[in-house]
Amino acid sequence: MSAFPGGTSLSHLDVYDSAAGDGVCGGSPHLHLVSTEAYVVIAGEGALQTIDGDGFRETPLRAGTVVWFTPGTIHRAVNRGGLRVVVLMSNAGLPEAGDAVMTFPAEIVADAAAYAEAASLGDDDEGRAGRAQRRRDLAVAGFDVLRDALLTGDRAPLDAFMAASAALVRERAAGWAELVRRGPLADAQRSIALAEAIAAGERRHLDGARVHEAAASVGNRRYGMCGLLRTYDVTSDAKEQK
Repeated sequence: MSAFPGGTSLSHLDVYDSAAGDGVCGGSPHLHLVSTEAYVVIAGEGALQTIDGDGFRETPLRAGTVVWFTPGTIHRAVNRGGLRVVVLMSNAGLPEAGDAVMTFPAEIVADAAAYAEAASLGDDDEGRAGRAQRRRDLAVAGFDVLRDALLTGDRAPLDAFMAASAALVRERAAGWAELVRRGPLADAQRSIALAEAIAAGERRHLDGARVHEAAASVGNRRYGMCGLLRTYDVTSDAKEQK
């Protein structure tokens, strides 16, 4: 069996088309602390608003755009009409283990219990859409503070947010290295072994070549940070075509 290339994960994203408190349609701004994320735009148009070491930037998105952003890049997907994206995320399993912090106001990010409450979508399906919108609006409010401060040359709020984000996930990060070892590192090591085998004149692994098909999640798409998600099982247990 073989996991998706590079130990990455894959999902299909319809970016939220409702307006946040600032009148802009799109998702919840957030960052990843370890993982790199990529967007392959397949339909519609919009923008990727980012905050990083160079400040605030807006990158246009349209069908055919491929853009990726490294750990620590605060990003907000903006939907200006039917924006649909295939998302590739490095370190499959790690983002689901908590490698993301939304840009809630500073007092919330500094308090683990307050953050957990603000981020939660609850257990009942009926109220989930409203809670997803409320947490998005809260993240946008914090994002606007960071952006506006940077535009005036003030990095203090951004530095404080980065420090609070790292502190917020520190305890659960203890298991992240093992996820990377089992995923992308193991995948790279298998590739090295195969390259060395070919260089040595050994090709037996080619006899095991197979096609694998990812199973899409069933039922309604789930509420993600940036929009409605359809996830795919691209692990080593994914279906092998016969």
